[in-house]
Amino acid sequence: MKLNGKQVLEISPIVPVIALDNIEDALPLAKALQDGGINIMEITLRTETGLKAIKLISEEMPSMNVGAGTVCNKDDLENSVKHGAQFVFSPGINEELIKSAKDNDIVLIPGVSNASEVMLAQNNNITCCKLFPASLVGGIDILKAFKGPFQKMNFCPTGGVSINNMNDFLDLSNVLCVGGSWLVPKNLIKDRKFEEITNITRASIEKINNRRV
Repeated sequence: MKLNGKQVLEISPIVPVIALDNIEDALPLAKALQDGGINIMEITLRTETGLKAIKLISEEMPSMNVGAGTVCNKDDLENSVKHGAQFVFSPGINEELIKSAKDNDIVLIPGVSNASEVMLAQNNNITCCKLFPASLVGGIDILKAFKGPFQKMNFCPTGGVSINNMNDFLDLSNVLCVGGSWLVPKNLIKDRKFEEITNITRASIEKINNRRV
């Protein structure tokens, strides 16, 4: 089933942001996240393994929602689609990405950091954006400020979000989820300590669920 932007951001309250160096880690990492209660992965194109990992997970684990991150231009987007990405995240927004996403019929969650960029998204019928880098561009305060003029917009703050402050973001009505890498520390992936990643994931989801009680 093809997802829209809101459906992508509602899959999980946390979107793990992942940079993979070794393709052998892709499937064990996907399983570790699923075992911890998260069913979405943003695999960045920061490494040569990124596209290969997206392809492998999309083929071997169809139950995992896998998309591409650090998508910066048309080529990145088209390559992501060819390798099975279900959606793409970008650190920024521009007309090239918007057009390419429409041409390739894929959900684009663009990065925004100010009101003008939110307006560009909104004027192109994009209602779900990544606030990036969240902690440096105003964090909770800017999201509260966006609520008035941009009532239809939803956000996934990423950059500086952690297990310690994620609930502060998730308490905002215009935040559907948060993005972060604390679930997938590079040292744990390198040492193949996937059970520890499951434990971090489970603890993070539990902390969110407890806040809602």
